[in-house]
Amino acid sequence: MPPTQASSHEQALIQELFAENVIAKVLRVAEEALQNNSPPTVYPEFVPQHGPDSGRYFLRDANFWTCGFFPGILYLLRERAVKYPQAFPYLGHECQIKAGTNASFLQQLTTLCTTWTGPIKDMATRTDTHDIGFILTPSFRRDWELTSNRESLDILLTGARSLASRFVPSVGAIRSWDALRQANVDITSLDDDCLVIVDSMMNLDLLYYASAHSGTPKLSDIATTHARTVMKALLRRESLPETHGSGFEGQLYSTYHVVNFSPRTGEIKEHRTAQGYHRDSTWARGQAWAIYGFAQTYAWTKDREFLDAAIGLAEYFIHRLETSPDCVERPSPDRAGAKIGRYVPLWDFDAPIEKDNPLRDSSAGVIAANGMLLLSQALAGPLIGDAGLAGRYRGYAFRIVTDTIEFSLARERARLVQGDGESASGDAQVQVQDAVAGQRFDAILKNATANHNAQDHDRYSDHGLVYGDYYLLEFGNQLLRMRLV
Repeated sequence: MPPTQASSHEQALIQELFAENVIAKVLRVAEEALQNNSPPTVYPEFVPQHGPDSGRYFLRDANFWTCGFFPGILYLLRERAVKYPQAFPYLGHECQIKAGTNASFLQQLTTLCTTWTGPIKDMATRTDTHDIGFILTPSFRRDWELTSNRESLDILLTGARSLASRFVPSVGAIRSWDALRQANVDITSLDDDCLVIVDSMMNLDLLYYASAHSGTPKLSDIATTHARTVMKALLRRESLPETHGSGFEGQLYSTYHVVNFSPRTGEIKEHRTAQGYHRDSTWARGQAWAIYGFAQTYAWTKDREFLDAAIGLAEYFIHRLETSPDCVERPSPDRAGAKIGRYVPLWDFDAPIEKDNPLRDSSAGVIAANGMLLLSQALAGPLIGDAGLAGRYRGYAFRIVTDTIEFSLARERARLVQGDGESASGDAQVQVQDAVAGQRFDAILKNATANHNAQDHDRYSDHGLVYGDYYLLEFGNQLLRMRLV
């Protein structure tokens, strides 16, 4: 069991979240990906680790569900620069740049934020996707909170209403997908089918936020009804040995990925997976979405059933990490006698394992860690006051993120240097170089797996992934907000 506070080794690894390397990589992608793409029509999604295109971001059409994460990464850096300058190395002149250009760099970052969010403003009116929370919240919520830009709040409110329009009263849930097409399935009828996925828990935050800002209880009511439906339909009860020693005596849960309801009767027709190994397996990222989503739902509602669900999901995630086969560990290249990798989750906890090179999903780990950190705050607060469990989940959150950094952080680093050009104000622009010439990898983390389902038409794995990086940096910002670093 990890300590309730981060060790000195873990604290040192956590500093990688605030390193020059992070700023440099994001800045380079933000500038280079605008070439022949301004305003953007394609957005960074994943970075291949192998093959002729390895090391560079693959850009996906703007209407894809991941388009909001790269603008969100830019806004995470902007939040740091404005609110936590002590955690922003450039502003401390620790990089190879001249002093006195801070304002210019902040303006450069602000301009990039605006440029990358511009084309997704119109996404707020989309009613063909439940992922509107993923698309809008990472950037527009921070813009509203940092600048009081009323347009950004209005975009969020519009997006929430669009999301709520997908609510199916007979089911008690927001329709996630309009269709599911794979090698063995073709579900396309809106009259006969209502697909709901466990990822949907992450989009409820937008409804609660919009409800609070607009005084519209219907939005929060829809979110809460949806969460209860997910809890009943997508959470599976699990039993563990009494000796697992968590200190939590409640029910543990694994997750289905997909449930298909009849919109006519509200009854469950079947369970499926779209991105996991099989229907009854535990797809790691689905479990992580559920931990985080139920923790967020509790934070808004203060309904204990959602807190207990989040804890039960977190405990099962931890159990599967701790009991994964020994082949998930490998010797640390930097610490003699140490092993790393146990807390970088397998892509699906029940999938067959290649012992020489187990397939993982680093994004699932950092998403779960964010959820556990949020859980620790809830448990430590005056309503619950459980310092033991709060410390447990804070400790595991640190353990997962630091093991992920040690195991999956791309060793191809970048650095900031003084540019030759000048901004409109006459200040020198900041540019980026490979730390080692010719060694480039655009993502911060490796070893993510977007989709390894054998029946899916869009199967890709073992790469850098934009939302893996987003939630890694969000973890750092959560630590800053909690004053834990």
